[in-house]
Amino acid sequence: MTELQAAILGVLQGLGEFLPISSSAHLAIAPYLLGWNYQGLAYDVMLHLGTLAAVLIYFAGDWIRIIKKGLLEPKKPGGLLLWQLAAGSVPAGLAGLLLSKQAETVFRSPLWIASNLAVFSVFIYLADRKPAQKNTLESFNFKDALLIGAAQSLALMPGASRSGMTIMAALFAGYSRSDAATISFLLSCPVIFGAGILEFLKLPSGSFNSVFAAGVAASFISGLLAIKFFLLHLKNHDLKPFLVYRLLLAGFIFWKVLSR
Repeated sequence: MTELQAAILGVLQGLGEFLPISSSAHLAIAPYLLGWNYQGLAYDVMLHLGTLAAVLIYFAGDWIRIIKKGLLEPKKPGGLLLWQLAAGSVPAGLAGLLLSKQAETVFRSPLWIASNLAVFSVFIYLADRKPAQKNTLESFNFKDALLIGAAQSLALMPGASRSGMTIMAALFAGYSRSDAATISFLLSCPVIFGAGILEFLKLPSGSFNSVFAAGVAASFISGLLAIKFFLLHLKNHDLKPFLVYRLLLAGFIFWKVLSR
């Protein structure tokens, strides 16, 4: 893989991690469509470190406040958020451990990815049409954390989209689009960090080269831009453009596979 190819995959990761279009689907399908050698799930997970850095930096002030209150005032509403996010990360962590083999094989089939893109678009659409209720970040609780965390575990299947599933669950739970996206971004950090550490330990020393650096840097920069764009978009717009894109991509993959 060249530095340019790594950078392209990094951009796909950065955009797909925070927009509800599935980064894992793009990382799996891009080499298939472009004729590149697929680098494997471990490399895909390592690209997530760039987006982890992006979300930590973008929400640095929030994370400092969340951690400080969580450690000093763990029983107060503001302090509970740290432990709610931790609880919400458990379902995805367990799913990753139990279904790691399927995540590297069966789930990465192009037809499976296209099906996930299409089917889950329907559920995201239904959630997006549901009127926002009174729930805000201040009313976030352990029940919602576990519900949204369980939805996050569906992202193990490329095409579902981690941000898409968590935003969908938050919308069904009565949060606004912008609050749903913020919850999604905060909830992504523990899972991405945990998966990144596990895969980091598996990579041989020769993996850390200019190609690796190009991919991580690209995912970091595009991730920062994606977060800012998406939060601004959700202030006055719905998720329809992303759902249309998902369906078009699913149709293209179906056509490409069936025409071969």
